[in-house]
Amino acid sequence: MSDRYALIGNPVAHSKSPAIHAEFARATGQDVEYGLIEARLDGFAEAVEQFRRSGGKGLNVTLPFKEEAFRVCLHLTERARAARAVNTLRFEDEFGDNTDGIGLIRDLQQHLGVALKGKALLVLGAGGAARGVVGALLEAGVARVSIANRTAARAEALAARFPAVRACAYEALHAEAFDIVVNATSAGLADEAPPLPAGLLERAALAYDMVYGRDTPFLRAARAAGVRASDGLGMLVEQAAESFFLWRGVRPATRPVLEKLRGA
Repeated sequence: MSDRYALIGNPVAHSKSPAIHAEFARATGQDVEYGLIEARLDGFAEAVEQFRRSGGKGLNVTLPFKEEAFRVCLHLTERARAARAVNTLRFEDEFGDNTDGIGLIRDLQQHLGVALKGKALLVLGAGGAARGVVGALLEAGVARVSIANRTAARAEALAARFPAVRACAYEALHAEAFDIVVNATSAGLADEAPPLPAGLLERAALAYDMVYGRDTPFLRAARAAGVRASDGLGMLVEQAAESFFLWRGVRPATRPVLEKLRGA
């Protein structure tokens, strides 16, 4: 019988994770089955336990459950502790990790060819997605990280956990300039965009939306401003590869999978 893994979240029907992990399993010869679990908003723990008792080996976790997943783990990696959010659960040792940050870094550096050292970077949003990447960005050598959120207090709470990270409300960005702007909000899923001041994107070299598989208003605004724009498909593939390695001890090649998904 295949070892079973899944993505848990709400919603999850749009996810490409099953296709990605199927490609990884074929390429590495691993006997893996990967599915989707759409849990009730108040039913995360119940759904996790049901999957575990049915023989599941581990889970990826997406919105809105990453912070709740952090609280159910007995053993955590340092990057999960820094994020206080978990996107990878391994049941055999009650282990939790957050592979979002390394996924973003690898996509920016390896697939998009972006040098991060010394750059000024703005993260939009202060939820679980943002929590997973701030520490990794600092480790990658980004010189200045700012976090903007509709509720400034939430951005301040996240920034306070990292040295030299600044937090602010969106309206405070009108005179700011950044090399890279990363949209870590889920606004694109509702065909909306963060309320950025006019001219902010025009001063950037790259606009990156963690939402993938759709042309979001944020990406359209970036292109209209003449700025290079990318969705988060590469990040999805790279964080999935890290999760696969944590589960199986085998690191799959990512470029062929990303090229296949882009082609489709």
